[in-house]
Amino acid sequence: MPVLEVICSLIGWFSLYLLFCWTFPRRGPEWNCRLVTLSHGVLIVLLTAYVIFIDGPWPLTHAGTENTELQTLSLAVCLGYFLFDMGWCVCNRTEGPVMLAHHAASMVGILLALLMGVSGCETCAVIFGSEITNPLLLLGDAVDLLFIFLFATVRVGVGTAMFYCELTSPRTSLVMKLGGVAMYGLAWVFMVDIAKFGYKKSKAKYKRWRENQNVYVHCL
Repeated sequence: MPVLEVICSLIGWFSLYLLFCWTFPRRGPEWNCRLVTLSHGVLIVLLTAYVIFIDGPWPLTHAGTENTELQTLSLAVCLGYFLFDMGWCVCNRTEGPVMLAHHAASMVGILLALLMGVSGCETCAVIFGSEITNPLLLLGDAVDLLFIFLFATVRVGVGTAMFYCELTSPRTSLVMKLGGVAMYGLAWVFMVDIAKFGYKKSKAKYKRWRENQNVYVHCL
């Protein structure tokens, strides 16, 4: 396992957080942590996209294969970030049990891939799918709809195909398959929460629209 790379990654993300705190002293700790999250999201999406689509191998056909150097680097960078973010969330008590469970499952999955030296390609694919749907990367109502669409198609749609390949691959170890079950289950928990969020937001918008229509009719 590349312990040094993980440690350097953790130090790097923590240093970036301190830099943001020093640069934006009037902002709160959560705002600066979200800047780190944004920075990680952009970096890891670009890095894992290169791993999946250019460097290879293709995760849907090569699940359970030996890790490449670039896959190992991507996993180390991501694990360092999750260690930082998990520590920050625990210290500041900002997240609920579901999000903390997602962080813990992500760290365990990445750690297993690094320790065993296999399954790096599908782990990078899961990271790519998770981070490209991160709502913190974009803002606004239109992007809320885009986020819901991307989550449903990437994490649930493509994620289902990835999950099937993981379970049926003879090269993938049992522990990685069990990890895939946990991550896939959490994806559906988030999908239900997002569906509830979308329903409530749409209902509130429709209610405001009806109120505006009634005001307009009365004015006439």
